[in-house]
Amino acid sequence: MDWQTSEDTVPSAPVTEADARFLLGRPPATGAWRDGDPAGNRQFASFGEFHTESGGVLPSFRLAYEAWGTLNEARDNAVLVLHALTGDSHVSGPAGPGHATSGWWEDIVGPGSAIDTDRWFVIAPNMLGGCQGSTGPASIAPSGYEWAARFPFLTIRDQVAAQAQLADQLGVNVWAAVVGGSMGGMHALEWAISMPERVARLAVLSAPPMNTADQIALNSVQIEAIRIDPRFQGGEYYDAADGDGPTRGLALARRMALLNYRSPTELNQRFQRSWQSGVSPLGHGGRFAVESYLDFHGNKFTRRFDANSYITVVEAMNSHDVGRDRGGVEEALARVTATTLVLGIDSDRLFPIDGQHRIARSIPNTLDGDRAVVLSSDFGHDGFLIETPAVAMHLRRLLEP
Repeated sequence: MDWQTSEDTVPSAPVTEADARFLLGRPPATGAWRDGDPAGNRQFASFGEFHTESGGVLPSFRLAYEAWGTLNEARDNAVLVLHALTGDSHVSGPAGPGHATSGWWEDIVGPGSAIDTDRWFVIAPNMLGGCQGSTGPASIAPSGYEWAARFPFLTIRDQVAAQAQLADQLGVNVWAAVVGGSMGGMHALEWAISMPERVARLAVLSAPPMNTADQIALNSVQIEAIRIDPRFQGGEYYDAADGDGPTRGLALARRMALLNYRSPTELNQRFQRSWQSGVSPLGHGGRFAVESYLDFHGNKFTRRFDANSYITVVEAMNSHDVGRDRGGVEEALARVTATTLVLGIDSDRLFPIDGQHRIARSIPNTLDGDRAVVLSSDFGHDGFLIETPAVAMHLRRLLEP
C-alpha cells in the first residue's frame, strides 16, 4: 500500500457527509510533523554526518521511532517493522496527541498478536526522508531554513544504512526478524542482502526485487503532478498560509497512486456507477461516487504529508534494484541467509505476484520453497494490510519458536 494508515486501508466506501465535514477548513502548506508538535509515542535518535550513495551529505540526522516490548538480556529478541512509502512509526497504539489515527497494523503487533510484544522487542522507525519525525525535506537545514528541494537524493540503501545506525545505537546486533511490506519490504530485502549476518528471519510482503519501468513510469507522473502545481514554487512553500501550499498537486499524486493500491474488482463492486448525490454527473455537475472517494482521500492525505518528502521517498523507491552492482537480482538474493517468508496478493497491480515468486525462487531458505505465499483478496496491493488474519497466520509461522 503506500498509504499505510489504518483509516486508509479499510475497504473502500462512499464518502459521507461526515467525511466531507472532516475536511472543512484550509489545509496547511505541509502536513509534516514539526518540532514543537506533540511527540506522542515517538522517540528520537540523533546521529552525526551521513553520506549518501549519490554524494550528498547531511551534517547530522535523526530518526523517529516507536518501541514496544522489552529487549532481553541476550539482546536477541528484537524485531524491526518497516513501513510503506507514506507510513510512519505508529504501528500500534491509539490515536491521540501526535498521532491522528490509531496504529496502522494494530491487529498484527501487540500483546498476544502475531508479532507478540510480550515476547518480542519491536522497533518501527520513520524512514529517513519521511515527514513524521525523521530528518527529511521539511526539517531545518544548517542554513536555518527547511531543506526543501535541496534535501539530498536518497536510495533504499541509504535509508537502510540510516536504520543500521539506529540498530547500533539500540544495541541490536542481530534482528530476530525484519518485517516489511511494500516499500518496507524493499528495505527488509536490502537489510538481508547487505547485512545478512544481522537478520535471522525475514518477511517480505507485497514487495518486488526491483522497481520496473512500469512502476517508475507510474511514480514519475505523480512527481510531476506535484511539481506543476503553481503553489509548489520549486519546493519553497513552507511559509505559505493555510490553503496556499501545493495541496492540489499532492492530492492529485495520491489519487493516481490510490488507483494502483486497490483492485478493479473492489472499486467496481463497491462503487459501480453510483452517484455521490442526487445530482447527475452526466452533464449536470454531479459526481460519480468513485470520483468523490478519490478526491476525499487525496485531500485528506495533504493534511498528514509533505510534498517535498513525497518526491524524496518516491525517488528512493525508484532506486530499488537489489541486483544493482551485485551481479543481478538472483545473485543478490542468493546472499540472504535468513529464514524467509515471501508473501504477495493475487490482485496486486502495483507489485504483481510474479515479483514475489522471483524473490522466493532465489532466496536459499524460504518457508515455502520456490513459490511465494499467495493470498487471494479483492483489495489489491493493500491486501497485505487489510487481510490481517491471513497475514498474521503466516507471520506466526515465521516467528514460532
